[in-house]
Amino acid sequence: MYRLLFSQVLRHFDAEAVHHATVRALTLLSALPLFKRLLHRMLAPSDPVLRVSAFGVHFPGPFGLAAGFDKDASCAEAVSALGFGHVEVGTITAHAQPGNPRPRLFRLVPQRAVINRMGFNNNGAAAAARRLKRTRGVPVVVGVNIGKTKVVPEAEAAGDYVTSAKLLAPLADYLVVNVSSPNTPGLRNLQAVELLRPLLAAVKDVADGTPRRTPLLVKIAPDLADDDVDAVADLALELGLDGIIATNTTIKHSGETGGLSGRPLKERSLEVLRRLRARVGDRLTLVSVGGVENVDDVWERLLAGATLVQGYTGWIYNGPFWASRVHRQLARRARKHGMKSITEAIGRTA
Repeated sequence: MYRLLFSQVLRHFDAEAVHHATVRALTLLSALPLFKRLLHRMLAPSDPVLRVSAFGVHFPGPFGLAAGFDKDASCAEAVSALGFGHVEVGTITAHAQPGNPRPRLFRLVPQRAVINRMGFNNNGAAAAARRLKRTRGVPVVVGVNIGKTKVVPEAEAAGDYVTSAKLLAPLADYLVVNVSSPNTPGLRNLQAVELLRPLLAAVKDVADGTPRRTPLLVKIAPDLADDDVDAVADLALELGLDGIIATNTTIKHSGETGGLSGRPLKERSLEVLRRLRARVGDRLTLVSVGGVENVDDVWERLLAGATLVQGYTGWIYNGPFWASRVHRQLARRARKHGMKSITEAIGRTA
C-alpha cells in the first residue's frame, strides 16, 4: 500500500514539503499519550533477542533512525513508537539558522536515493534542550547530533560545539560530533586530525562532566581516504571516545549539489565499517549507516562489526512501519541461527 501511495502520489510532491508535513504529524502524535503508547506496544522492538548494550546504554533493538529527520528533537517519541530502537536527533547547532536556500532536498527514485543540501537548518541548541527536558511518554533512546554554526569561523569551531554540548549533553543518551556534512562550508576540514583532536577533547570534557557521563561519538564521511579513516580511528582510541558513526552522505556523485544518501552509498559505507573494525576491533562501538534498505543490510552490518545500525533514506522508500518490520525479521533470523541474543552476530565475519 505504501509503495503504491509513494509511486502514485507522494513522489510528485516537493520532497521537503513532505518531510515537514511528516515531522508535524509525528510531533502531534508525540503529544497524544494514549495513541502513542498503543503504537509503541504494537510496533516497538520488544523481543529480548534484539536487546543490545553499547557504551553503557541499553537499546531495545540495534536498528535506529539516523540524524537528519528530527532536526529539532520534536518527535523522537513517535519515531520510537513506530519501531526504531533509537532516534538520533539533529544536526543541532549552537545558534538557530535557516540552512541553505530552497530547493535543497531531491529524490532520486530509480536509485532509491536522496540528495540534500539542507545546511543544518534548525532552531538552535537552546530550543532543542527545552524539548529534550520534557518527560518522555514512551521509552526512547535519544542520541543528539551536534554541528558547527555556519557563521562561526573554523578557528572558533571548538567553542561553538562546546556551547551546544553544555546545553544538550546532559539531556542525551549519547552525543555525536558531526564534522562530516558536506553542506556547511569548511566543516569537513575539521576531520583532519590536527583540527579534530582539540575539538573532540573540548567536547569530551563537557560530556564527561555530566551527572551520568554522556557517551561521545564522532561521525565521519565516506569520502575520507582510507589512511584518514585509520587516523580518525586512532584518534578516537587515543581520546577515549565511545564510538564512531560511519558514514555520512557522499559528495562523489553527479547531479544536484549536496550529499547523496541511500542505495548508492551502500558499498562504501560497508567498506569503511570493515576498515574501522579491522583497526579498532571491539574497543569502540561502531554504528553503521549508509545504504541500509532491509534486514539483509542490517544483518550484514552486524556481521561486519557494527553494534548499532541506522537508516533514514530507506524509511522514505519503505514506509512508516519499515523499522518495526526490520526488527521482527532480525529476531527471526537470530533465532534461525540458534542465537539467544543478536549481539552474538556482531563481528562474526569482521
